[in-house]
Parts: sequence; C-alpha cells; structure tokens
Amino acid sequence: MEVPTIARRSSWTGGAVQERLRRINLITTIPPLAFVGVLLLVFTARTWWHVVIQLVGLVAALATAERWTAGDYLRVARPSLVVTAVVWLAGALTDDSAAFYGLSLVGSFLIPPLRRHRVAALFGLGALVAVLGAANLLVHDDRVGPRLVQYVAVPAVAMLISTAFMFASQRFFDLIAELEQSREREAELAVIRERVRFAGDLHDIQGHTLHVVKLKVALAEKLLDSDVDRAREELVEVRSLVGDTIVQTKELAYAQRRLNLSAELENAKNLFEAAGIHVRVERESEVDDRVGELLGQVLRETTTNILRHAQARQVRITLSRCGIAIVNDGTNEDGPPELSGLSALRHRLGESGGELEVSRTDGRFLTAATFPAMKTREDGR
Repeated sequence: MEVPTIARRSSWTGGAVQERLRRINLITTIPPLAFVGVLLLVFTARTWWHVVIQLVGLVAALATAERWTAGDYLRVARPSLVVTAVVWLAGALTDDSAAFYGLSLVGSFLIPPLRRHRVAALFGLGALVAVLGAANLLVHDDRVGPRLVQYVAVPAVAMLISTAFMFASQRFFDLIAELEQSREREAELAVIRERVRFAGDLHDIQGHTLHVVKLKVALAEKLLDSDVDRAREELVEVRSLVGDTIVQTKELAYAQRRLNLSAELENAKNLFEAAGIHVRVERESEVDDRVGELLGQVLRETTTNILRHAQARQVRITLSRCGIAIVNDGTNEDGPPELSGLSALRHRLGESGGELEVSRTDGRFLTAATFPAMKTREDGR
C-alpha cells in the first residue's frame, strides 16, 4: 500500500502549503460525501435499525475521508473497511439496500494509492461488495432477479464508479499540489534574484568607489612632492567619496537608493579628467526619467571598466531620450570583447525591456544601452 500522492508531496510543499491543500481537500471532499449519505438515509431508511446501520457506515467513511486529507488515513481506513463490510452485511440481511455506501467510499480511498495490482484490488473489492449483498438471498427467496440487481449489481457498480471518481479526484489534487510547488519555487527564485540584484548594486557602489579611491590616492602620492595643496584636495575628495559610499550602502540596505544620471555624468567627467582622459558629452535630447537610473548604472559600470581595463585617451558619451552610448579608445585588441560586470548589467536591462550592446572595432570600445520599445513609441508620435 502506498501513501497517497497528496501526503507524499508534503516533503517538498512545506507546512503552510500542506495545510492549504488539506483545507481544499476537506472542503471539496467531506461535504459532498456527507450530503449524499444523508440523502440515502432520508430516502431509504425504513426503521431505526436502518438509521443506525447507515450512520455507522457513514461515520466510518467520513473518518477515512478526513484522515485521507491529512495523509495518514491507513490506520483508520483498514478498520473502517472491516466496520463498513459488517455494516453492509447487516444491511443486506435487514433489507437496507443503501448500507453499502460506507463500504464503497472506504474502498475507493484504499485502491487509488496502490502501486501495483490496482485493477485486481478493484475487482476484488467489487466482488466482496457483491458477495456481502448476496446474503440478502439467504433470508429472502422471492424476487431473486430484482434482489440480485438491488443488492449485488447496483452496489458493485457503485463501488466501481466511486473508485473512478476518486482516481479523478486524486489527480486533481495532484495538479493542485504541483501548482503550489511551482508557486513556492517561484517565491524562492524571487528571493534569489533579489539577492543577486542586491549583490550587483553593492558591487556597483563599493567596487566603483574603491577603484576611484585607488586612483586618487595614487595621484595624491605623486603630488606630495610637487603640489601639496592639490594632493590635499585629492585626499579630501577621497574622504568625501568614502562618506558618500557609506551613505549609499545604508540606502541600499534600506531599499532607498536611486542613481541620478546627471550626478553620475558629472562624476564620470571628473574621474576621466583626473586620469588625463579627454571627455566629450553629446546630448541629442533629454533623457526620459523612467530609464535614467538604469542608464546611470551603465555609465557607472562603463566608467569603472575604462579606468580599470583601458589605456584610454578619449571618451565620447552620447545621451538620447531612451539610451546612452559610451565610446573610448585604448582598448586591448587581444582582450575579451565583453566584461563580466557588463554581462550582469545586460541581464538587468533585459528585465526592464532594455538592450545592451558591447563591441570593439579598431581599438575603440562601444558600450550602448537602449530601450527599443520606448524608442518605437516615441518615433510613432
């Protein structure tokens, strides 16, 4: 005997999901079964003895159904099978044709979870129902044909039908369990994506600042012997950068950080000029506020890459309403055409409908970010 699929899945669904599935099972299983049992009791019971017999069978069946929703029904189903079999035998001997209802329900819960020999078990249980019902012929020798139909054929067929419904019901709940699993996995992936995003933002803040601090400290060292005042200014800027980074890290931790494209542009110009790189900024139009933060991330990452990996002498930054393009010289022709930071940035832009182009031609490196959908809407106006 195999534990029901719903119970098996509890190992990966977790407590909250398992409880939701149990509630769904209870709502969709217990009330319909109880309703049908009460209807049979009202319309078929002719004596108090019939009422007692049917109530005992119905209670045993509902107890099995309740435990089935919890996933540990076997310890209840087996004794319930014996009880409902005795109930059906008593009903057949006392002309209670509806007493088979409890046995058919308990049997339908036992058969679907079997790993093997389901068909044999189904027909075996149907034969048990028929044999117990045939006991009615032991106390009555009249109307043999109708009694065979009423106490043998109908209960056996009802047993087969109820089991078929249980197969369908279990498959339905399997699908619900799979859906809950998918939702749980999606929630886990959302947490992972948020962690990756946080790590990327932290890299953008601290990685960029540390590299700039390194450049400025190196510049201050060179100026100590020739221009002490300029060296002091560089060290003051280093202290300011570190302070700004601490503030930005706190804002990131509390989800308050937003990049400002204008501030990033001014910062990039100052860094390039401090490194002896000529910068030219071209504005084709004002940048749309909806993409300003993402374009600021592109500019920041590209600035860091140019300072770290290129021996650039010139940088051209072109801004449009829906994009930015940065071109620099001094690239290594033998180096890789794409950097890991830009790869992560391409994924981030893609989630917002943007595209990132990275190419190298004749010693010039191009980094361009655009939002095609937004650009198409603008062109269509």
